[in-house]
Amino acid sequence: MTSPEGAVEGGLDEPTGLEPEQGSLELLGPDDDWQPADWEKATAAVLRKSRRMREEDPDSLVWEKLTRTTLDDIPVTPLGTASLLDDLLTAGRPARAGDWDVRAHLAAGPAKAGNEALLVDLEGGVTSVWVEADADTDLAVLLEGVLIDLAPVVLDAPTAPVAVAEAFLAHAGDTDLAAGTNLGVSATAPADDLVAVARLAAECGVLGVVVDGTRVHDRGASDAQELGWAMAAGARALRVLTEAGMGVDDAAGLVELRLAVTDEQFASIAKLRAARRLWARVLELSGATPGVVAQRLHAVTSRPMMSRYDPWVNMLRTTVAAFAAGVGGADSVTVLPFDAPLGRPDAFGRRIARNTSHLLIDEAHVAHVADPAGGSYAVEKLTDDLAVAAWEVLGRLDTPEGPDEAALEEMVARTVERRDQQVATRERPLTGLTEFPNLAEELPEREPYDGWSGVRSYGQAFEAMRDEPPAARVLLATLGPVAAHTARATFATNLLAAGGVGVDVAGPTEGPEDLVAAHDGHSVVCLAGADAAYDEWGRGAAEALRAAGATHVVVAGKPREWADDSCAMGVDALAFLTRTREALA
Repeated sequence: MTSPEGAVEGGLDEPTGLEPEQGSLELLGPDDDWQPADWEKATAAVLRKSRRMREEDPDSLVWEKLTRTTLDDIPVTPLGTASLLDDLLTAGRPARAGDWDVRAHLAAGPAKAGNEALLVDLEGGVTSVWVEADADTDLAVLLEGVLIDLAPVVLDAPTAPVAVAEAFLAHAGDTDLAAGTNLGVSATAPADDLVAVARLAAECGVLGVVVDGTRVHDRGASDAQELGWAMAAGARALRVLTEAGMGVDDAAGLVELRLAVTDEQFASIAKLRAARRLWARVLELSGATPGVVAQRLHAVTSRPMMSRYDPWVNMLRTTVAAFAAGVGGADSVTVLPFDAPLGRPDAFGRRIARNTSHLLIDEAHVAHVADPAGGSYAVEKLTDDLAVAAWEVLGRLDTPEGPDEAALEEMVARTVERRDQQVATRERPLTGLTEFPNLAEELPEREPYDGWSGVRSYGQAFEAMRDEPPAARVLLATLGPVAAHTARATFATNLLAAGGVGVDVAGPTEGPEDLVAAHDGHSVVCLAGADAAYDEWGRGAAEALRAAGATHVVVAGKPREWADDSCAMGVDALAFLTRTREALA
């Protein structure tokens, strides 16, 4: 509020009077003429200090040391440079301007309870709803009080798409449906169902088809595989509809793409940006009129990335994913509740989910800039590489009948194996599950439901261990004072907890006799201490513990000839935990 003179209350001038003259702000200093070679030199010094590079290695080796490779074999360099933009093969930017549509998801269930959840969501700021239904769903009850002329409804009825679409339109009557309403037939549904629902949608002036890439994402597909499958499924829908007599522009205008976003922020941003380029190319090759068909992209936070254990971390995962969706230009964003892996989400979980988008939009102002990642060397390169990789997948999957499911299954199986190996070795850490697990946590109780059916969690092997923890515990045989053993003791404790294995800690010790005194019948012991302690009295400690009844001796650190097993950074944690649990049985 300002005074009549234009001053802000409190005596301050208007902010415009404090602005510098346009063009006078210099962000670079006279010495700020840095080149990639300068970065190489500084980075190489750090890597040499950490012994990841030798003194004689050239500074340029930092690119090889720090470049990582995605599951689609796309190299991601540690620093974006202008040279990354040379020879890009694709182009295109997100077109969304302003806030994205905040879309709540409602899993199938009792209509009355679902209605109550939907009304709370809508009153809490949700702007559209995505509802699962079947032929027996009472839509009149489910949608009672929902203003379908203001809030778009997206149907999801894989078992009865025509019946549910007809029931929804009967419920709507003469109501003018909100823009963005989608009758929701799958792009891979039987041709008769696809055509029937598409015609209903065209008659009512709403969307009718969903290309749901999250279906293959939930099974473990990589980003390129999900995108390639989505393009193949979308192309199949266009073929079916045009063969039924519909114009390609009209058919394409009924389609909405649905893709998953994960807590891998930049990969998810690039994925959504690549999806628009890919779909534009599919439409171009299909003969669609350029600029006539508006793309519609719905992003959903990933199910497989979430964990049933320490579910509160899911709030962080979904926040990063929602941020990536907004930056990547999604038109609609669904944040799945943090407690969804445990069962039907409660009111608190749904509130946190919808508020995540509102915090990003209204507090962080993420939606105020169109395509904020555009022009970033790294993001533009990753977008292009991902689009090219996905187009190659499309070429392998596309058939006149739709995506080749057998070929997809083979590709996904290889990706799952590779990802599982990364999770097992903790190269791909999962906070609260493979890292910093809490065996004493009490999980929230939720009503069972089928919302997670078919989802292959990234950490499912570790979750299975946590589901059935062994009754016996491991003795953490700590060598020396706390300061000498705490690092390896903490590492071993967390690693064992990731497999549901608890520990009893010996505490400060001065020799094997102290460890024997703390033994108390443990069959498995894990020695944790400094290398000097291992050299001095590790063998004697192992022999003394075996004499006291221990049958399996583990050492935290590099393997020792006097130990049965070892655990250190980089080991296959899953294999180690399996062996340890077997020894405890």
